[in-house]
Amino acid sequence: MRKKKLPARRLGFDLDGRVALVTGGSRGIGAACSELLARAGASVVVNFRTRQSDATRVVRRILKAKGQATAVGADVADPRQAQALIEETVDLYGSLHILVNNAAIWSEGPLLKMSVADWARMMATNLDGVFFTTQAAARHMRRQRSGSIINISSTAGQRGEAFHSHYAASKGAVIALTKSWAAELARHGVRVNCVAPGWVDTEMAAPGLVGSAKKEVLRSIPMGRVGQPEEIAAAVLFLAGEACGFANGEILNVNGGAVLCG
Repeated sequence: MRKKKLPARRLGFDLDGRVALVTGGSRGIGAACSELLARAGASVVVNFRTRQSDATRVVRRILKAKGQATAVGADVADPRQAQALIEETVDLYGSLHILVNNAAIWSEGPLLKMSVADWARMMATNLDGVFFTTQAAARHMRRQRSGSIINISSTAGQRGEAFHSHYAASKGAVIALTKSWAAELARHGVRVNCVAPGWVDTEMAAPGLVGSAKKEVLRSIPMGRVGQPEEIAAAVLFLAGEACGFANGEILNVNGGAVLCG
């Protein structure tokens, strides 16, 4: 006799009535998060910086699946735009319950050739953007006494990454911010957690997944493959919902076993 499946609401993955904002939601992991959160019932703001047409396509897919979503442009590295993004989200849907800090860039940067501009650009998007958006969102979440903030880090932030030290530094800092904010905001009913993906099949990672470089990457992953954006989104959904309501300050590794750390 087949066991009856529990409904999503019983499992704690039902996000009906919730409002989610996904930064960098126009492609890759951000797009997958936007679509999965919408499938779970959340109204989703799909943030983009320059790729409006991609964000619009994500919104169309959500609407076609009977979900609710809006694309909103903002550069989260600019504190005024980050603040405006939070305000527009609340104006659109009346509140903000889930923030996914996903917007990020990745580029090669050998230490001895890295310019000040290279360093500053990486930190502006990957670190400053997380700070500005979280600060603005936390003010709102504190007033409503609830919220879930999920930062996207990387295995690079856990073990370092040669020739990409600026990226690794930014993602390691995101982990430190997650733990610090988790302790600081818990008394206001706001949880802060983090997902640390390994290699994922996205446009951003594509330059590192060609030819002999891809073979080397695959050898470093016990499961023998790279991840899919939807697998990272599933981890985000888990941390966002009530099923994971006692997790705070957690770094959830989704890397195929490439980095084994608690």
